[in-house]
Amino acid sequence: PAMPFAAYTKVTRADSDAIYAYLMAVPPVRKPNRAHELRFPYNKRQLLTGWRALYFTEGEYQPDDKQTLEWNRGAYLVQGLGHCSMCHTAINALGGSSESKKFQGGMIPNQNWYAPSLTSNREAGLGDWKIEDIMSLLQAGISHRGTVYGPMAEVVYNSLQYVSDQDIRAMAVYLKALPSDNRRIDGPDPAQMVQPRVLELGRKVYAVQCAMCHGPDGKGSPPAFPPLANNQSIAMESPVNSIRMVLNGGYAPGTRKNLRPHGMPPFAHLLSDEEVAAVVTYIRVSWDNHGLPVTPKQANDIRSATLD
Repeated sequence: PAMPFAAYTKVTRADSDAIYAYLMAVPPVRKPNRAHELRFPYNKRQLLTGWRALYFTEGEYQPDDKQTLEWNRGAYLVQGLGHCSMCHTAINALGGSSESKKFQGGMIPNQNWYAPSLTSNREAGLGDWKIEDIMSLLQAGISHRGTVYGPMAEVVYNSLQYVSDQDIRAMAVYLKALPSDNRRIDGPDPAQMVQPRVLELGRKVYAVQCAMCHGPDGKGSPPAFPPLANNQSIAMESPVNSIRMVLNGGYAPGTRKNLRPHGMPPFAHLLSDEEVAAVVTYIRVSWDNHGLPVTPKQANDIRSATLD
C-alpha cells in the first residue's frame, strides 16, 4: 500500500495525535477530489482484508528491556515513523513483505532503484561504520563513507534533515546494531571473469569521464566526491544503482548540513550500452571491490526503463 500503515501502527497515540493536530492546522486548499484510477483488482477495497491478514500486525512499538533507551528510541523511529523497512525489504507480487527478510534489501517497485540490505556488510550494512558517519549520511545526505541518491535523497531532503541530532543518533545506534550477515561468497575473483577487452574499455572510459572527480585510484574526495574504492554500494549483487548513476547522474540532497551539494552529470547521451557496462564493470572489480561484471543488456534494460 502507498500509505505505510503497517509501520505506523507502531507509532504511539501521543505522536499520532500530534501528527493529526499539525495536519488540522495546515491551511485547507479548495480542490475537488478526482475519481480514482485504480484498475481491477486494486479498486476492490474489501481485498485489503485478506492483505491485512497476511501482512499486517497491529500494535504500538514495545520497548526491549534488554536494550538501552537510545537503542529503543532508534528502533521506534526506524520501525515506525521512519518506516525504513518499506523500501529496504523485498516486496512480493501482492505488495507484502516477509518479517523474516526485514531490512535485507529489495527493488523499489515502479522506481527501478534497489534499496540495499541494511543487515549485510556486503551491501549497506553499517556494522563497521562510525556512528558519526551514519548520522551524517542520514541527516546531511553525505558522509566520508558514501552519499545518498535517488529515493533515499528524497527521504533525507524531505524528512531526515529536520530530525534532531539526538534522534538521528538514536537511529544510527539502532541501525548499526542490526544483525549482521557477514557471510563470504566463495568463488573466483570477479576480475578474472571479465574479458580483457571489456576491462580495458572500462578503464579508458573511467579515465576520461570519472577520474577527474573520483580519482585514478577510486578514492574520491569525500564527502564531496564519494569514494568508489572498497565501496559496499558499488559491489552489491544488484548493479542497478550503479548503472543508473552512470546513465542518469544525480545530486545529493541540499540540506541544512550540506548547503552546496555536488552532483554527478548524466552520461546516457555520451556512452553506449557497451561502454556503460564496461565502466560499471571496471569500477565493480577494481580497488578491492568484488562486484560481478555487468552486461550491455543490463545497461540497456535500465536505460529503457528510465526513459519510460
